[in-house]
Amino acid sequence: MALRGIRGAITVDENSREKIWQAALELVTKILSRNEVRPEDVGAIIFSTTEDLTDGFPTFGVRQFPALRLIPLFDTREPAIENSLPMCIRVLILADVDKKQNEVRHVYLEGAKNLRLDLDRD
Repeated sequence: MALRGIRGAITVDENSREKIWQAALELVTKILSRNEVRPEDVGAIIFSTTEDLTDGFPTFGVRQFPALRLIPLFDTREPAIENSLPMCIRVLILADVDKKQNEVRHVYLEGAKNLRLDLDRD
């Protein structure tokens, strides 16, 4: 096994706790599933949100899923960069996986699909 960073992003269509929580959980569960990562193999999950998402922490939504409750989670704010994608949640999952770096499957959903076409294979 090797420690790998697995990236992903998703956008939401409104600044509401429920949308932020649901999007964060959807993103994390898809990343774990596509990479066949068990929650116990995750070292930490780091979220960032754009400055227009102010109604909830992505980590709160993820903590509602019992299997992910013990994983160290962290939220941060992205810098306000002109012309960046709005209403976006990004994530970096640090996990032990049985994959080479080029086999890791990064996940970009909704309006974030165009952020890293070179990484997203679905």
